[in-house]
Amino acid sequence: MFYQLYEINHAALQPARAVADAVRMLYTNPLNPFAHTPFGRTVAASAELFERTTRRYAKPEFGLDSTVVGGKTVAVTEKIAWSRPFCRLIHFERALPASPVADPKLLMVAPMSGHYATLLRGTVEAMLPHADVYVTDWTDARMVPVAEGRFDLDDYIDYVIEMFHHLGPDTHVMAVCQPSVPVLAAAALMEAAGNRFAPATMTLMGGPIDTRSNPTAVNLLAEDKGTAWFRDNVIMPAPWPMPGFGREVYPGFLQLSGFMSMNLDRHIMAHKDFFMHLVKNDGDGADKHRDFYDEYLAVMDLTAEFYLQTVDTVFVRHSLPKGEMTHRGTPVDPASIRNVALFTVEGENDDISGLGQTRAAHDLCVNIPADRKAHYMQPRVGHYGVFNGSRFRAEIVPRIVDFMASHRRAERRPARPRLVRSAGD
Repeated sequence: MFYQLYEINHAALQPARAVADAVRMLYTNPLNPFAHTPFGRTVAASAELFERTTRRYAKPEFGLDSTVVGGKTVAVTEKIAWSRPFCRLIHFERALPASPVADPKLLMVAPMSGHYATLLRGTVEAMLPHADVYVTDWTDARMVPVAEGRFDLDDYIDYVIEMFHHLGPDTHVMAVCQPSVPVLAAAALMEAAGNRFAPATMTLMGGPIDTRSNPTAVNLLAEDKGTAWFRDNVIMPAPWPMPGFGREVYPGFLQLSGFMSMNLDRHIMAHKDFFMHLVKNDGDGADKHRDFYDEYLAVMDLTAEFYLQTVDTVFVRHSLPKGEMTHRGTPVDPASIRNVALFTVEGENDDISGLGQTRAAHDLCVNIPADRKAHYMQPRVGHYGVFNGSRFRAEIVPRIVDFMASHRRAERRPARPRLVRSAGD
């Protein structure tokens, strides 16, 4: 009922948003003399700020139509490589000439934690010059009809395994934050079964492998409240007239509220600065604010069963590091992993997944040889900086690329032999 009231309230504000948008257009029109005055810019800034803080942000686009490979700009086309009701696999196909040695296939598993996969736009953009990139595009749960059935953590793992089968051998995987646990579980299950489609390398970035290590406020809240509290307080039926009307979900706006409350002062100051940028006619500063918050404020719902199973398995019972995690009754044993090379990345100032939580994967994967494991801690970055930003591009991406190149499994096509002349010829 609460979610339905939220929808009604949002709909009730639509006329006010329309008026605010009309006022903004009026006072930014160059033909209006007031548009060139502090008064006019203040009115326009107030109208835009109201409209932006009360709107629902649509799912953003990746918007990556080109990249640079080997010093040459090549076109990039988004194609759907694989699809299921709760996820699509997007292939960023580069217009490259045929080559005897293809770039590695990289499956980038985006977080299913409230934001859309486009949160990894910068991650994808940074990896496109070096790899054939595929990204999981998780579906907003309230957009999936109830007739499509349930989707929980076990289904998530099944989806990841299906993607490995679809992409074939010598696929590399990168898990950003939340998917670190299911991706590690998928690799362990595949190795235990002798599955030849297990990934060549597995890069886990800022993931909650063992939240008992250096717990953050998020981890402590989950452990303190327990799974039953979340079931009773944050699970709601999707509202009418959504396609998934009646499906039990964890609403994205609740997740967003939690994220914003962790750094509320910072967000308030950001919006104050945005207002002042508009009043001072600082277009660059205002555009940066719009770009960031258009992405940050676009959220999606999660199925109740996936959210609760994840909270219980990862944050409350710590099942994976305790050796108690199962997948459809089958034990998940990271010690089964012997051939998948492991690379973990953490941020020094990460307030979502604390230092040591991702590195814990090395303690669990005891049978991966030492020369097939590596860890890197990026100084002076928070959670977002682990997979995006200037330090990610300059410091982390080269390490990931080198690690994948060092641990490829596929047989390379032999290069054409060169004619070597002896000194006597």
